[in-house]
Amino acid sequence: MMRKLFPLLILLMTALPVAGPAQSPTPAERLPSVELPPTLDRVLRDYERAWSGGDAAALAALFTEDGFVLQSNRAPIRGRAAIEALYRGQAAGDLRLRALAFATSDSVGYIIGAYGYGEAPADRGKFTLTLRRGPDQRWLIASDMDNGS
Repeated sequence: MMRKLFPLLILLMTALPVAGPAQSPTPAERLPSVELPPTLDRVLRDYERAWSGGDAAALAALFTEDGFVLQSNRAPIRGRAAIEALYRGQAAGDLRLRALAFATSDSVGYIIGAYGYGEAPADRGKFTLTLRRGPDQRWLIASDMDNGS
């Protein structure tokens, strides 16, 4: 397991900027979106469509077989069947995802972003998607961690 996670850890350590003095945005500030390559943007748009349609099976299919959902104040959920069960009845609404940062290297990557609902301009929360490229070269979600703002 560590052998699989090691490339991701190296990617995260080399892709993130070196921290300077702590500067967190004020609640009124909104970090700018970044444009994703089409193969990564597809992950977000497929997620939005499945969520907005209340399609728990389609949401679970975006994850690796052993993928995780890590939500605030809940135990970790692992595996497509458990993810589908979690999202059944939870998914619905006009979800809007935007990317704040991303990186990929070979078969691992990540997207850091923010989410909201409908036409409201404010973000309601933020997320990190850890990605793994599947055998068909399609990016799948290895973990989805989110929390409210």
